[in-house]
Amino acid sequence: MAKPHKKSPIRDTFESLVVTVILAIFGTTFVLQAFKIPTGSMETTLLIGDHLLVNKFVFANHSGFLARYLPYREVRRGDVVVFKFPPSDEQTEPGEHFVKRVIGVPGDRIRIFHRQLFVNGQPVYEPFVHHTYLDQLRPGDDFPPPDSEYLRGATTRWSGGMASYVKDRELVVPPGKYFVMGDNREQSWDSRFWGFVPRELISGRPLLIYWSFETPRDEYMRTSLSDRISQTIDLIIHFVTKTRWRRTFMFVS
Repeated sequence: MAKPHKKSPIRDTFESLVVTVILAIFGTTFVLQAFKIPTGSMETTLLIGDHLLVNKFVFANHSGFLARYLPYREVRRGDVVVFKFPPSDEQTEPGEHFVKRVIGVPGDRIRIFHRQLFVNGQPVYEPFVHHTYLDQLRPGDDFPPPDSEYLRGATTRWSGGMASYVKDRELVVPPGKYFVMGDNREQSWDSRFWGFVPRELISGRPLLIYWSFETPRDEYMRTSLSDRISQTIDLIIHFVTKTRWRRTFMFVS
């Protein structure tokens, strides 16, 4: 009887490495994506410096034979979603990734009056919402704005086209589009100011916070080489003391 061929340690290591790389590429392409929260628009649900694992599988294309067997689902009102910023005044292609909460799905009627959200004529209880300014109303606290009022901070394209979606002082979400807002309402630049998110730009749903590190509010604007070096040094020195250990492996809801 012939002896079984024995693989060399080098070949065995190489094959294991190839399989690992293939699985990693598949996972990051179709299943999971790492994402860092750069701003405070979703506080206190998500903090600046939270590092997320995003489930890209849940909102994937669900047509075909396998749809009934795989855990796909539609985007729902209340979901926290990651999406590419829709084309704006200056750009014709989708931009960087944003994270917000879905407030309205296709067909919903949206209105905000003195910070109280109404969907389809009913007030919505939002325990996750954070208000930074309590003393006075800010742009977007009443929405849609009166016909004669310009929404300060809105893009030119949205200011010109918003009225076509307004009926009886409510914003009607069109087919294939979603209305999103940040939980930190006065600190969020969202659908109130630039419009709807097309379904095809929604890439996933945050699954959990795998690591959270105390991060300055302006860090996302500090991108020079010297800034990057100082940020790396700060991470090395203060990894233990600035890591938010209680947020590690928290699920996002």
